[in-house]
Amino acid sequence: MDTMRDRFAPVVSRLLDEDPRVAVVLAEIGTDGFAGALRRHPDRVINVGIREQLLIGAAAGLALTGLRPVVHTFASFLVERPFEQVKLDLGHQDAGAVLVSAAASFDWPAGGYTHMAPGDVALLDTLDGWTVHVPGHPDEAETLLRHAVAAGDDKVYVRLSAQANRQGLAVDGARFRTAHEGRSGVVVAVGPVLDAVLAATEGLDVTVLYATTVRPFDGAALRRATEAAGTDVVLVEPYLAGTSTRAVSEALADVPHRVLGLGVGRRELRRYGTPEEHVAAHGLDAPSLRERIAAFTGAGVRG
Repeated sequence: MDTMRDRFAPVVSRLLDEDPRVAVVLAEIGTDGFAGALRRHPDRVINVGIREQLLIGAAAGLALTGLRPVVHTFASFLVERPFEQVKLDLGHQDAGAVLVSAAASFDWPAGGYTHMAPGDVALLDTLDGWTVHVPGHPDEAETLLRHAVAAGDDKVYVRLSAQANRQGLAVDGARFRTAHEGRSGVVVAVGPVLDAVLAATEGLDVTVLYATTVRPFDGAALRRATEAAGTDVVLVEPYLAGTSTRAVSEALADVPHRVLGLGVGRRELRRYGTPEEHVAAHGLDAPSLRERIAAFTGAGVRG
């Protein structure tokens, strides 16, 4: 199966052909995938070199001229390193862009901590007005990329990962999907953790919601789910643990509730290892998730 990032360049190259507003801004990383598009559209495929602050500034300038820039590099170089430019050049100026990341939380452990960004969504969450998509499969990534580019002048972050679920689902760029219904708690699985969550909750009497768009947070879907399953909520996110607990609390502000945020821990793992070893070390493998979900919700095995 191809990866989410494998889909990125072909999809956006087609959008460059289809829409004269679309531009692509790169910082060396990912340039090979746009070689053909560069020949066809040399004025709208721009490589700024290894200058991540300029990457965002150039995108903001293009947006202010009426273009729809799609900006791509590793998450740590796209959100963390040029955060001041994200805050000011895009946010303060109300300039829209589509930021598309790669490497996610720990997709390339051999690259070291400089190439890991478990705090990217939490960092963007300090800013106003961002839409955040977290696809769990290459098919979903393609759909959400198209949603993002078509979203007028909005500020959109699309978080691509090498980790993926076995099967893509129909997503609409807005709402959560119900993957399973139960009566003893709600588990929200974000993007590529869905398979592990479904394996972890097999036989447990819980509702599982699948989220590929986390900002805006679909509080209405969560409220509907809690009406039948109760207000014990477990969030399983493929980035910093607890990133969306505030969103859950806001959605359920008028009812007593409990929320457990599972995800990537704050403690830095200094041995590179493999992505699978990082998943297990952060307790995001199915056996670890099952133990923590069952303990928190008290959900028994369905009869």
